[in-house]
Amino acid sequence: MSATEATADDRPVVDEHRSQWRQTWSILVSNRMALFGLVVLGLLVVAALLGELLAPHGANAQGFEFYAAPSLDHPFGTDNLGRDVFSRVLIGARTSLQVGAVSVGISLVAGTLLGLVAGYRGGWLDAVLMRSMDVLFAFPIVLLAIAIVAVLGPSITNAMIAIGVAFTPIFARVVRGSVLSVREEVFVRAVRSLGASDVRIVLRHILPNVAAPIIVQTSLSFAFAILTEAALSFLGVGVQPPTPAWGLMLQEGRGVIDLAWWMGLFPGLAIFLTVMAFNVVGDGLRDALDPKQRSIIESRGQGVDA
Repeated sequence: MSATEATADDRPVVDEHRSQWRQTWSILVSNRMALFGLVVLGLLVVAALLGELLAPHGANAQGFEFYAAPSLDHPFGTDNLGRDVFSRVLIGARTSLQVGAVSVGISLVAGTLLGLVAGYRGGWLDAVLMRSMDVLFAFPIVLLAIAIVAVLGPSITNAMIAIGVAFTPIFARVVRGSVLSVREEVFVRAVRSLGASDVRIVLRHILPNVAAPIIVQTSLSFAFAILTEAALSFLGVGVQPPTPAWGLMLQEGRGVIDLAWWMGLFPGLAIFLTVMAFNVVGDGLRDALDPKQRSIIESRGQGVDA
């Protein structure tokens, strides 16, 4: 087969994949809750990238207005050191996204590799890997993260490592379950019979067909990673002062809630909106990537057009 023919044969496959992703995106944005979540996450990314430029005050700039109530100059009030709470919440978005991205990235890579190997190879290797994951999964995530941070020491880096390790069993179980249902498909047997290597089969044929649940799990894990980071910072073993972090700000406002309610309210609202946004986007992705849901939505669309 010539190079021209190979390119011509590959083009319909590429176009088909592009068409599927366009269709997935169209279904996702047609979901009002998912669209709301995407808007919130877009604003969060802007705050994380440009927070220091958008903030009216420095994150640790101290003034003489202690426990000042929300006003035009300080929309979210000030804390016990005279720092602007709005600026700290805005700049703290970077910390939350950084922790979420790095920790979920660690668990995504490690869990996906373990799940692929365990699901495809099976046998004793599958048993050993999955029983190891079951041991980690038996511990509550926050408790396991606290134990890891206690060993490594409290810092934002160690918190990301701890959360990544704690979330690895979730990805491993999701990927393994998907691989078990795909590895015996006819197209996988055909490729194996043609002499393709195990690495090529896993990377070129199995992984793309289990990508949907991985994408959904990644979105949902972002929400829980941010919650876990906030819990660790609240307990004093995560992000350390004076770095602005929503969980740490909650801890600082806990003791003065009757005197300065805004110190805990606005960081809590930021956590709430962020977690809810990731959850609704994850639910929207689940619907958009589910073939049954897609067929229902398409049939409804055709009915409206008719």
